Amino acid sequence: MNGRVLGLPVVCAVTALALTACGSSGDGTSADGNVTLKLVAADYGDKESNSSKAYWNDVASAFTAANPAIKVDVQVVNWNDIDKQVKTMIQSGNIPDVLQTGGYADKVADDLLYKAEDVLSSGTRADFIDSFAEAGQVRGVQYGIPFVSSARAFFYNKTVFAQAGIAEPPKTWAELRADAELIKAKVPGVTPYALPLGPEEAQGESMMWELGNGGGPTDKAGGYTLNSQANIDTFGWLKANLLDPGLTYANPATTDRKTAFADFAAGKAGMVNGHPSLIQMSKDGKVDYGVAPIPGKAGPLKSTLGVADWTMAFKKNGHRDQIKKFLDFVYSKENTLKFDETYNLMPVTQDTLREMTSSGKHKDLEPFFALLPQASFYPLGDTSWDAVSAEIKKSIGTAVTGDPAKVLGDLQKKSQDAVSNK
Repeated sequence: MNGRVLGLPVVCAVTALALTACGSSGDGTSADGNVTLKLVAADYGDKESNSSKAYWNDVASAFTAANPAIKVDVQVVNWNDIDKQVKTMIQSGNIPDVLQTGGYADKVADDLLYKAEDVLSSGTRADFIDSFAEAGQVRGVQYGIPFVSSARAFFYNKTVFAQAGIAEPPKTWAELRADAELIKAKVPGVTPYALPLGPEEAQGESMMWELGNGGGPTDKAGGYTLNSQANIDTFGWLKANLLDPGLTYANPATTDRKTAFADFAAGKAGMVNGHPSLIQMSKDGKVDYGVAPIPGKAGPLKSTLGVADWTMAFKKNGHRDQIKKFLDFVYSKENTLKFDETYNLMPVTQDTLREMTSSGKHKDLEPFFALLPQASFYPLGDTSWDAVSAEIKKSIGTAVTGDPAKVLGDLQKKSQDAVSNK
């Protein structure tokens, strides 16, 4: 989807990939010294009427009104195409100044990005929720600038719980199994716990369970520990306590998250780990749902899975000062609040979090707000993570149906190969 170049004559042709202002040098600087920043952003809308293009055009117009010497050329691209288009831009040398998308570490590996401290004021940097700022670091230096976030929580069907005689959501794995057994016995036709370990997002569901047993994909030093004893024991528990007794899907390895969410929103699943989008789905399905912290082996998770999308600033065009002005404007409370409320997303800045928690307008999100500051993340700063994550998606579900030690051992070897090849 092509953006428009603000303040330039309509006769100036702009291609989808070049994004070069007419009457200017290749780096976006015009003869009179004015600068055009090139912004490429992902589209969070699902149709033309709610496309993110309208948001970014409004931000760009307001910014240029306050900073007449800096224009912003906006291009918004759908999620399916943005990675491919950005790769083409980089290969052809038509690199944007600012990119907002899903990941950043591969750009750091190629030495393309400014450090966050170079393009954000100290006030803007201090306003980020600490856990998100840390997730934007590579080898202790922040390059990824968090843009929006999500956290995961435990959803349960209150009607199903009442029919099964369950008074409150489970806090431990043992309680979850006991509740699942009651649902199976007393509410026929309902999957007690929806366990999606298919390729859509197996890395997320598996990490939530691993965190509940003190495990996870990496250790504190950042090294991959996919076959740790804690992780092996986690999948052994899932096999013995959910799969074998018939308390979840017959084959979690081929069941995707979209199936689990759809089942819950249709009243066909009693429990599932979910993110805020499941709220509206449940309302649309007229499901009386509850939200609670995710159960762990010994108690609720103190640190749930957090997911973030990112902004980054490229060095090639040399527009550090102009980018800094623009990003400080983008991350004002007014702008971040508008975006988060438009798409029912979670904030990454403390002032917007305070506003959303105190306004009384977001009661449905309050359980997620409480979890957000302590969120744990994928090892996003490791440039091998994309390759490792792809392998996890493909095969970790078979750790429930097969031998957990073998499956996780194979994944550990592949992760070590990915590290060696990065």
